[in-house]
Amino acid sequence: MTSPIGIEGGGTPVLVDGEPEPTKKPGEQQLVGRSPGQLMWIRFKRDRTGVISACVVIFFFAIGLLAPVISKLYGKNPYTVYADERPELFDSAGVPVQPNGGISGEFWFGLEPGNGYDVFTKLLYGIRTSLMISVAVTVAAVLTGILLGVTAGYLGGRTDYFISRVIDFLLAFPAQLFFIASMPVVISLFVSPTDETPVYVRVVALIAVQWFLGWMSLGRILRGTTLALREREFIEAAKVSGAPPWRIIRREILPNVVTPLLVQGTYLLPNFVTAEAGLSFLGVGIVEPTPDWGQMFSKASTELVMQNDITYMFFPGISMIIFVVAFNLLGDSVRDAFDPKSAR
Repeated sequence: MTSPIGIEGGGTPVLVDGEPEPTKKPGEQQLVGRSPGQLMWIRFKRDRTGVISACVVIFFFAIGLLAPVISKLYGKNPYTVYADERPELFDSAGVPVQPNGGISGEFWFGLEPGNGYDVFTKLLYGIRTSLMISVAVTVAAVLTGILLGVTAGYLGGRTDYFISRVIDFLLAFPAQLFFIASMPVVISLFVSPTDETPVYVRVVALIAVQWFLGWMSLGRILRGTTLALREREFIEAAKVSGAPPWRIIRREILPNVVTPLLVQGTYLLPNFVTAEAGLSFLGVGIVEPTPDWGQMFSKASTELVMQNDITYMFFPGISMIIFVVAFNLLGDSVRDAFDPKSAR
């Protein structure tokens, strides 16, 4: 019989086949396993493009959320009509007298030709409005895509056939034309054509119209992913153990569709931002005096601004380009972090 051998400092080593278990040497680090989420985070932090893009996106969301605070510190708001309050700043055509659209220490981004709104605060609130609407549409589209896509993929049969045909039917719609044509119809359901449309009605209509044709691509991707997962051994084991479908979906399916969900979500939001801006640009989205990104583009395209203050287009144009490019690059980085074998 082999007896345990004492070690310095007290304690007894575990015997394995009559030999004491090797003890950890001083200063030696023990290897610790990492979860897929931790590995994804490590790969993402190594991607400089992804980190910079994430910082840019966070910056835009921060200034959108803090727009009222920044406006208060700045001492101006996007609703003051300086053409009426300080007419000496404008000429007879309503164009700022100072060069470059009136850019100065008092008005950082200048003044808007015509009404004379402060461009800096109008851009801040415009970013806030566009991001608020786009985030709401993205959340609604993601929830709908999860509900219908995962349901179709897991249940299969007639349920899958019906949901798939609905997706095919909605994908046949020309999205932009549908948005333009349906916005007045949706608004008329809430407000009489003779009454002024409240801002919240336009916001709700924009969210509803974009959501209606915005979830199908994600739903189709999640359906395909769920169809592949449904045949895996761990799903069959869960079925054999008697787990109900809802528990299998919640505990087994959903954790395994996080990757396509996050990647597609980062692509959906900038698409909704540009779609919302396009609707406001065409006059069927947000209208004055409510600030909006697309509305600033619409104002910049007028003859008065194009001929007299070309710098007005610079600030909303550059900011939207930076935001959309950063968000798309962030989506690529998230995809690469989840799947290191993918190539850009």
